[in-house]
Amino acid sequence: MHFDTHGFVARLEASGMPRPQADALVTALSDVVEESIKGLEKGLISREEGERWRYSQKVDFARLKSDVQLLERNDFTLMKSENERLMADVEKLKQRLREEITRTVAGVRLDLNLEKGRIRDESSVHALKIKEVDTRIESEIAGLRSTIASAKINVLQYLVGVATGCGALLLAYLRMFR
Repeated sequence: MHFDTHGFVARLEASGMPRPQADALVTALSDVVEESIKGLEKGLISREEGERWRYSQKVDFARLKSDVQLLERNDFTLMKSENERLMADVEKLKQRLREEITRTVAGVRLDLNLEKGRIRDESSVHALKIKEVDTRIESEIAGLRSTIASAKINVLQYLVGVATGCGALLLAYLRMFR
């Protein structure tokens, strides 16, 4: 940055400052300004360096972006493979559960069929015993019927004999007293 030193000296003289003192003050101010500008320039970079730095930052950001995308893809791939593994494990568990249910159902059916067979056997044994009892009752009833029939015949024979005897006595009594 440059400023008009001659104009500044003229203003200082116009305000009453002697020329040598005004020159010294302007020279000192000029040195201070130059030092300040040099200090600022040291902190600043050139346009080319700025462009290089900006390009370097773009490259770094692009590399970072690609690294992040690669990590995301890797994470996604890992998550996908883990998910597939978990799904396969779930399918295996489902299959084992189905097999266990099938086995249990088959066991229950077998137990039910065995129980049905046992009940059928007991039922046939009971039916056989009932038939035996029924046959025994029928034979007892037949025996009682034949006993009752023979008792009837005996009673009828006895009654016929008694009635005949009574009739004979009655006839004899009537003959006697007539």
